[in-house]
Amino acid sequence: MLKKGLAITPVKFGISFTASFLNQAGALIHIYTDGSIHLNHGGTEMGQGLNTKIAQVVAEEFQVDIGRIQITATTTDKVPNTSATAASSGADLNGKAAQNAAKTIKQRLISFASSHFKVSEKQVIFNNGSVQIGNNILPLTELVQLAYVNQISLSSTGFYRTPKVHYDEKTARGRPFYYYAFGAACSEVIIDTLTGEYKILRTDICHDVGSSLNPAIDKGQIEGGFIQGVGWLTSEELVWDEDGRLTTNSPANYKIPTIADIPVDFRTQLLEHNTNAEETIYHSKAVGEPPLMLAISVLSALKNAISYTSESGAIPTLDTPATPERVLWAIKKLQQTDNAKSNTNLDK
Repeated sequence: MLKKGLAITPVKFGISFTASFLNQAGALIHIYTDGSIHLNHGGTEMGQGLNTKIAQVVAEEFQVDIGRIQITATTTDKVPNTSATAASSGADLNGKAAQNAAKTIKQRLISFASSHFKVSEKQVIFNNGSVQIGNNILPLTELVQLAYVNQISLSSTGFYRTPKVHYDEKTARGRPFYYYAFGAACSEVIIDTLTGEYKILRTDICHDVGSSLNPAIDKGQIEGGFIQGVGWLTSEELVWDEDGRLTTNSPANYKIPTIADIPVDFRTQLLEHNTNAEETIYHSKAVGEPPLMLAISVLSALKNAISYTSESGAIPTLDTPATPERVLWAIKKLQQTDNAKSNTNLDK
């Protein structure tokens, strides 16, 4: 017999390191006379698209194509004392640090162009790979070469620290997070009550990323985080032996999500017309960790489906990870409870 379940769950996720001193980042930018831009920042690219986002920030500041930005691997001989790329803060911290370095060099170029061409600084406008200086338009490369000949520094470090974050653990007072990310997921599942096997039929997600730095990357992060959460709550079971050694220590004996675990119908939408009220990088919001919690909708939908196997519709006890075995045990437990109640009523 097949039973369907449906559940919608929200998430409110605080963004910042709870160890306040980690809320800082640095960056380094060089502009070369051929017009190329070298960028190094304190974040670690691990497939989440961080380098692409930071490169976009620098390209936006100088109004050049992203192809001009060359990012080198994170290393402390260029940017020292880096914070961990964690707490979903990689783009927030390093994006602001890179922007700070870019703005420093850009202001030097503006001041130089203003003085050299006898115009006001407001008349120096970066746009589409060129710089309009009064009535003159120069390719950025030419302005950079002119600045170099006139001994203007084309290198700068950047730094950023998250404002407003403070917390006293002793008094439990303060502001531990700079802002919150919000989201909601609605999941529909179907279970086989004879075996406990199940499938996620559909999931709809709406997630708040503020003014997205890169919608394609953000959608990928949301969907990836959700599926990681599905694994956490449904299949990734840790088992230790009698000596306390972890036996589920490799993909051979530890079940991570696969393509078969993705919802049959998977729909993801970014919350529209929404900006971060705080002064984050272009008023965006962090994406990495919050979507993982949206997978709670799958666990809740499974409990909802199991409840339909009970005549009373009682809410079942379902431990995590909710493997098919645990789903079947939850069904059997409900049925046993129903039978016990039924026998009690017959005795009366």
